[in-house]
Amino acid sequence: MIVTKAILVKMAKTNIIEKNLHKVLIAEDNAKTRLFLKNQLELLGYSVVGAASNGKDVVEMAVELKPTLVIMDVKMPQMDGIEAARAITAKTVVPIILITGISSDDMALKAIDAGVFAYLVKPVTKKQLEPAIRLALARYEEFKSLKSEVSDLKDAIETRKVVEKAKGILMKRSNLSEEDAFKMMQTHSQKENKKMREIADAIISASKLI
Repeated sequence: MIVTKAILVKMAKTNIIEKNLHKVLIAEDNAKTRLFLKNQLELLGYSVVGAASNGKDVVEMAVELKPTLVIMDVKMPQMDGIEAARAITAKTVVPIILITGISSDDMALKAIDAGVFAYLVKPVTKKQLEPAIRLALARYEEFKSLKSEVSDLKDAIETRKVVEKAKGILMKRSNLSEEDAFKMMQTHSQKENKKMREIADAIISASKLI
């Protein structure tokens, strides 16, 4: 296929339209960082629909504004990012990116349980934003497919934690990307007519024997 200038222009326009469809809500207690995030997101083509300065406000704004993406700091007044994410997820499931100074296994489990889909490690740069957003949106699509297999949100979140662990094992041992690891699990799920949770449990169990 020959890629012409017209095709490239069309692809660029499509990308801009897709980004504009995403309404981003940001929450950060530092005014300078809040403004930086807003400016960089808009430069990347995203629509920023709101900016909160504390955890309580971002929960209320998430319900009112119905964003398709939330980016917020882990440390905020009135309610921290983990608590705010949990409160938002209880009302509406939306991809959430958490900004944190450090990343640990303990925080990762708490974040997944609260409905967080990706991290940004401080200091946040423009270069970090786009990959983090793409990752959060991709994981959100995965979550939606998992949610269709279980009866309620709590089960879906528990399933996601197990699937994330299994993905990590496949990525490390088979040198796969996150997307390919999930696709491999999906393929086995469909072939064996089993739920993703069962496939993930089998991968985790097998890894303990090796």
